[in-house]
Amino acid sequence: MSSRILQWLSLVGIIWLQSINGTNSNFPAYSSQLKQLLSISQVQLNNLAFASDAGKLFGCFAGIASIYLPLWLVLIIGSALGLIGYGVQYLFLINQISSLSYGHIFLLTVIAGNSICWINTVCYVIAIRNFPSNRQIVVGLTTSYVGLSAKIYTDIVDAKFSSSPTERAKAYLFLNSILPVIICVIASPLARVVDVKSSRNMGVGFITMFVITIATGVYAVFSSLEFMSSKLSSMSNAIGIFVFLLAPLVIPVVEKIMEVVRKLNIKTEMKVYDFTVEDNEGAERMESGVKVREEASEEVHEVGAKEEIGVKVMLTRLDFWLYFFVYFFGATLGLVFLNNLGQIAESRGYSGTSTLVSLSSSFGFFGRLMPSLMDYFFSRTKHMISRPATIIALMAPTAGAFLLLTNSADLSLHISSAIIGVCSGAITSIAVSTTTELFGTKNFSVNHNVVVANIPIGSFLFGYLAACLYRKEGNGHGKCMGMDCYKYTFIIWGSLCIFGTFLAVVLYARTRKFYRQRV
Repeated sequence: MSSRILQWLSLVGIIWLQSINGTNSNFPAYSSQLKQLLSISQVQLNNLAFASDAGKLFGCFAGIASIYLPLWLVLIIGSALGLIGYGVQYLFLINQISSLSYGHIFLLTVIAGNSICWINTVCYVIAIRNFPSNRQIVVGLTTSYVGLSAKIYTDIVDAKFSSSPTERAKAYLFLNSILPVIICVIASPLARVVDVKSSRNMGVGFITMFVITIATGVYAVFSSLEFMSSKLSSMSNAIGIFVFLLAPLVIPVVEKIMEVVRKLNIKTEMKVYDFTVEDNEGAERMESGVKVREEASEEVHEVGAKEEIGVKVMLTRLDFWLYFFVYFFGATLGLVFLNNLGQIAESRGYSGTSTLVSLSSSFGFFGRLMPSLMDYFFSRTKHMISRPATIIALMAPTAGAFLLLTNSADLSLHISSAIIGVCSGAITSIAVSTTTELFGTKNFSVNHNVVVANIPIGSFLFGYLAACLYRKEGNGHGKCMGMDCYKYTFIIWGSLCIFGTFLAVVLYARTRKFYRQRV
């Protein structure tokens, strides 16, 4: 097959990998049941949410492994870690393992959380190497599918497993352990680095991919809404999302058909016409001229890096620390909220936790997709978007959503979950491009794993704060009911998000000159 077809197949492989890689995002759907099954406190439950994110602290090992090991092996290692981390917990819950302490559960959750980094790293490396001229677009587009993970897992659980809350919790752990292994085995032949000869004339393919992706997101959102989901069976929901995940295969299939047709046309023309050497040389000169002009045109819009530096130098830069804490008070706060969504819904007396998880997941998908869409359409012009400016525009509504949560209406919970899902998803997607633009692509796999190390730190600090306030309002009991359980937590989170917005303004001021020079 041609390198063009292999490029598109690698993109399909990345999409499949990312769509099942958000195993930690479905934690809110079964956290309340897990708390009861393990007989643990709210603080201990928060520590398990932190443990899942703490695996990212060791994400640099995945980055180093991607440099020295074949990418298929990095994928297998990542999926094996998830199999161990979630699989042993599942065996414990179904009484196949007689004794497992809380410390063991914590360690297994760390291992499971680390597995995500290995698969993520492979996806980023392939996207950057296989699409050098469109790397921001491809990374953003494929990363958006992580936002669908919770929706996909929830649809499968609804379709194939018992409606009992306890059995659903076990089902999530089972799927978290086995589904990534299956998809990694299927996708590993597709998700590999290819020898890219040219990245031109891919516009139609990208537009088609965006149409498919947007259609997938629209379906995910509408099938998550209560008035729509009640009209569709659980099996129909699951089949629908599965069909949309297969849809990107249309692009490499059509590309292959066109390639075969072109070859047949060439053979026919060679039988009918007798080209002279001069004609061939003239055609080659014309083709060469077209290539030069197209490549020159591409170079105009190629996004450069502010500087190519390693992790040691990066840690000495003020821009890095501003960027680190902007992410810390923005996307990380949003992820902590989503981790606690199950307990938040329960404390407000709202029973539709799965609906909330699917809703935030679906809107998170669109949030992750938006930067990629903007990259693609603005790259066709002489205008480029400043990443810090975009982050500022996303931080402000996030802060507002946290403050809106102090309202007791269920509608406020739905609106805030959607806004936080969109904004935190978008910041997460933008962060990948921001890391490459500020610190270069050469050491990206290690540099970005250092950046996202803020997630477990924030998960522990912000989650522990929420758990302590929850326990205080519950008068030391295991369960707290009422608006006061999280009211002051939301006010504090909203204030921190406002502070993060101010830091984003400072980062924008410092990098504004660089983004202007890129055009």
